Amino acid sequence: MELLLGSGSSRDKRIVVPGRPKDWEKLVTVDWVGSHKPDVLHDLNVTPWPFEDNQFSEVHAYEILEHLGSQGDYQSFFLHFSEIWRVLQDKGVLCATVPDWKSMWAWGDPGHTRVINSGSLVFLDQTEYAKQVGVTPMSDYRDVWKGDFERIGQQTRGENFVFCLEAHKPARA
Repeated sequence: MELLLGSGSSRDKRIVVPGRPKDWEKLVTVDWVGSHKPDVLHDLNVTPWPFEDNQFSEVHAYEILEHLGSQGDYQSFFLHFSEIWRVLQDKGVLCATVPDWKSMWAWGDPGHTRVINSGSLVFLDQTEYAKQVGVTPMSDYRDVWKGDFERIGQQTRGENFVFCLEAHKPARA
């Protein structure tokens, strides 16, 4: 089962991870705008999300994560990624697109409240804390971040930063 966050009116699968189904198997959509006709009407800034733990093999988030929380609010950053991690199964994947930090749309869109880039993803990987805390300027957020994602792919595609993360449960620490 797959979850499409902030689906809008689209139901397209824009990112396919090698070895995973090319098409949706059983898609659940969530959006806060009723006219988009989502399966679940919910504001993703409100947690917990109305889904069970370990419910989805994939979570897709196209042009939505930059609307959640606010830049500099590390608690909301980890809260939203914790929800994604919570609803994913072990080895489940998050596939996402956000505006590239160099794009005029990163901050040009008045609804964007956060920039997510390659550096942001480092904080979601528990193995990186062991390698970097005390060695680099990386802050230690292990007291608030209990989840664990491994980056399995990323690229800049035009105006977008595209990335895929794999959930590790239990977290590698």
